[in-house]
Amino acid sequence: MRMRWLLVMMLAVALFSPRAMHAAETPAEHVANVYAAQELASHPALGNLPDYSLPADKLARAQHLHAISMRIVAVDTVWSVVQIALLLWLGIIGWMRDRAEHAAENRWAQAAVFCFWLGLALFVLDLPLRLYGHHLGLQYGLSVQGWGSWFVDKLKSLALSWALYTLLARGTMWALTRFPRRWWLAFAICAVPVTLFLVFADPYINFAFNQYEPMTLHHAALAQQLEQVAQRGHMDIPLDRMFVMKASAKVTTMNADVEGFGASKRVVVWDTTIDRMKPEEVVTVFGHESGHYVLNHVRNGVAMGLAGLFVGMWLAAFIVRWMLARFGAAWRIPRLQDWGTFAVLFFVFSLFGLFIEPLANTMSRHVEHDADVYGQEAVHGLVADPQAAMQGAMVRLGENSFAVPNEPLWEETLLGNHPALGRRAAFAHAYDPWAAGMRPKYFPR
Repeated sequence: MRMRWLLVMMLAVALFSPRAMHAAETPAEHVANVYAAQELASHPALGNLPDYSLPADKLARAQHLHAISMRIVAVDTVWSVVQIALLLWLGIIGWMRDRAEHAAENRWAQAAVFCFWLGLALFVLDLPLRLYGHHLGLQYGLSVQGWGSWFVDKLKSLALSWALYTLLARGTMWALTRFPRRWWLAFAICAVPVTLFLVFADPYINFAFNQYEPMTLHHAALAQQLEQVAQRGHMDIPLDRMFVMKASAKVTTMNADVEGFGASKRVVVWDTTIDRMKPEEVVTVFGHESGHYVLNHVRNGVAMGLAGLFVGMWLAAFIVRWMLARFGAAWRIPRLQDWGTFAVLFFVFSLFGLFIEPLANTMSRHVEHDADVYGQEAVHGLVADPQAAMQGAMVRLGENSFAVPNEPLWEETLLGNHPALGRRAAFAHAYDPWAAGMRPKYFPR
């Protein structure tokens, strides 16, 4: 009975996570949200907006790229499930299991061999879409990375995936063998420290793909401005946790993010952002990322993800047993304690992803919106016009990446992990919590 109540509580957390992650709307926020919604609704989908518009030639390119990208997303979503289903139905997973068991008696060695073949198969099956995606990036000038460097990065990702799959597969087999009835719970419990370690190690893993340098070395004057933002918000973001990523070696797009957890947490701004935006816009973008840092979005997201993992593993245990009873003979996976069970579990979570992604995107859009609000308030008094700075940053991001100004609402709702750039630009234009009768959300007057 206690286990059932625990699962119900975790399910409630997973279902209502957007509300838990999203602070209550203030009057000033409501006014700006209504303004943005009305602006988007009163203009043609994929067209220009008063607060974010593109020249005719760029708009045409943005619309064309958008159409292609939507097709890629659709194919990628379906293919991510179909590819593992094909490996199961064609008996390839069973073949991989046989190769692993013939290669060694040690369970860790078997896991490594099985996951090598599984990771390699998924890599090859996924490669055509990735190749076309990079070709598209080069064609539109969004990427400047050569094919050799690009492929080396893919091989690095493959190696990291192999290591992670091996750990997860060995953990799955250990749980299945040691706790055949509660294997899902044992696996989920063991996954908690692994997940926390991966989040903590994320900045160090990124060193394998990109170059970083301290903000103070890249742009000392800007570092001082960013430190002012950090001090104004009473944030524990010292200068030694502010970094510039040399993204220009590979892409022309702009971005910034928060990486890591606990002692490894840091704010990263891409050099393309610094070089292509006005200083006040960069400061506002930093304010947005500082919002993620201060509002503990990483910590909260990890906590809710782990709660969702327990629920997901509980459901997956039933589905995996049913699948093996129904299709195990056809898949050549005769029993639960089989390396192939890890592939079946992988398949189940791929199916879960089809339904979970819209919920995860909703949660992400909420926290990104809160970070926009925080960032615009954080730079008040530090830049001449916070509304224009935030709006300008959104427009600059859109222009540089050929983002359509007025993304259709259904696409934003189902696929967007950020609010649409047109919505963000319109909100920034209208958001003024310092006006008479209004109040800021995160900063006192």
